Amino acid sequence: MTPETDARTALLRHTVATVAYRGAKVLRGAPAEFADFKLNPATRTPAEILAHVGDLYDWALAMAQGRHEWHDSAPLAWPEENERFFRTLAAFDGYLASNLPLGTPVENLFQGPVADSLTHVGQLAMLRRISGSGIRGENYAKAQIVVGQVGPSQTTPRVEFG
Repeated sequence: MTPETDARTALLRHTVATVAYRGAKVLRGAPAEFADFKLNPATRTPAEILAHVGDLYDWALAMAQGRHEWHDSAPLAWPEENERFFRTLAAFDGYLASNLPLGTPVENLFQGPVADSLTHVGQLAMLRRISGSGIRGENYAKAQIVVGQVGPSQTTPRVEFG
């Protein structure tokens, strides 16, 4: 890897850690009924959104390995879907950390599955608020986000709002 590739991959890994941090915050303490919350008949439930995010990271891993595979998974039970979220993040991050060659440019990995996952984590945060089980806002620029820390255990929020 060149120094430029290393820097881009490092930023991508930081972004994946950010997804894990924000995802852990939005999933932590979500009531069981949140999984099936629906704004209207045309919208996805949180469980369907989380299943899609798992599919995004399965796709990201396949792309990184030089394969083009997409699966549209039905949601698992809420606790299992939460576990899958972190498991797929860890598998993708582990591949990035391995220094194995990337079968897709870092920029494509970011602009496709990773950026889409940030959108969906934001949707989950919004749905938490709308469903009556909101989370506290946070100054994410001050969060202690650690590259490689992509599981449900994250650092304690430093600056949360009201």
